[in-house]
Amino acid sequence: MSARATPARSGTEVAVDGTDHASSPPSDGDRQGARVVIVDDHALFAETMQLALLRHGYDALVQSLPEDGSMATLRATVLGSRAHTVLLDLDLGPFGDGIDLVAPLAQSGANVVVVTASGDQGRWGACARLGARKVVSKKQPLRQILSIVRRLEQGLSVMNSGELERLLGAGRHARLSTDDARRRLDLLSPRERQVLGALIEGRHVHEIARNDVVSEATVRGQVKAIREKLEVTSQLEAVGLANSVGWRSS
Repeated sequence: MSARATPARSGTEVAVDGTDHASSPPSDGDRQGARVVIVDDHALFAETMQLALLRHGYDALVQSLPEDGSMATLRATVLGSRAHTVLLDLDLGPFGDGIDLVAPLAQSGANVVVVTASGDQGRWGACARLGARKVVSKKQPLRQILSIVRRLEQGLSVMNSGELERLLGAGRHARLSTDDARRRLDLLSPRERQVLGALIEGRHVHEIARNDVVSEATVRGQVKAIREKLEVTSQLEAVGLANSVGWRSS
């Protein structure tokens, strides 16, 4: 089943926090050809956003996310929608990370506005580097998101140079931290990688020793070597570092 946009529906504006947020409607010139596509796996948020946009005269569509779809299909469908502005969530459930859509959408000429529940400034910075015009929290009042869409339709800037530099700096710092973590993980021997993989799965030292037919002292020595190479002080930190960069033992 391919991903497709649901038809626009009429209705009154309902804000995310349940209140009615007034926002001045765009002019007729702003509305012309102003298709806005919402890509979000949270149906309530997406439909709320759609209703608000419809009320203000935009051609608003909610992109459906079928369970059997793929990121490639989603990307092709959104690109084919010829959206002028895309409101994009980052955490798209089984579809993966919405950040993979930022660059192709921006390169197609769409205004990409990332609207996310994530507060990870490294991810925000990565979105800005890839071409997002703005990154905002879902905690922002709905009227502010509408204002961003309106300014984009008017050809106005929605991110000043100071904000852009701050986000790009956060993105650079996150990339350096990730590269450093991966460098340390690459120092692990094959056996140490195997033991760390078992720790990530939640297995204890005695379980690892029993399953691998070695002494607990041997496994503890391997865990100590892992901590030293990763420059952490506990097994929990070692697991956290590995998970932070999506590391797996195989």
